[in-house]
Amino acid sequence: MILPRTGIGVDVHAYAPEDDPQPLWLGGLLWEGERGLSGHSDGDCVAHAAADALFSACGIGDLGTHFGTDRPEFAGASGAKLLGEAARIVRDAGFEIGNVAVQFVANKPKFAPRREESQRVLSAAAGASVSVTATTSDGLGFTGRGEGISAVATALVYAVPAATPNDGT
Repeated sequence: MILPRTGIGVDVHAYAPEDDPQPLWLGGLLWEGERGLSGHSDGDCVAHAAADALFSACGIGDLGTHFGTDRPEFAGASGAKLLGEAARIVRDAGFEIGNVAVQFVANKPKFAPRREESQRVLSAAAGASVSVTATTSDGLGFTGRGEGISAVATALVYAVPAATPNDGT
C-alpha cells in the first residue's frame, strides 16, 4: 500500500525598505503598484512556502537547504522557478506530488481577482495542483501592521514504487 505523506511549509518576508523599493511578486505574479518584499530571491512567500511544504513532505531538507542565501545562482530567482525546481528535486527523490495548498496573510494586495491566474502559474510550475487562499490578521501582528507577508502551505506527496527491472523471464 502506498501511503501519502504530508508536509508543512512557512515563509515570511518583510516589505522592502522605502529607500530600496522592490517589485511585489506573490503567488507567481507581479503586482504592479504594490510595495515589494525583501528577500534573497524575489521574496514570493507563497511560492516559497509551497516549495518548503514539498521538501517537508519528502523529508529532504527545506528551502534553505536547496536554495539558501549561500547559493548566489538563486539571487533574484522567481518563486515560480524555485517551485518548479523544488518539484523536480521531489520527483528525483522518488515522489510524486498530489497537491499543494497555500494560504497567505496580508492586508494587500486584493487577491481574489487574480486567484485563478496565480493558481495556474503555480500549478504549471509544480506540475500538480496548487491552490492559493488569502486572509488578513485583522490588524494584529506584523502582517496586520503592514510590515510584511506570511504564508503557510501544506503538501501531499506519495512515494513512487521503484520500477522492477525486466530480467527477461
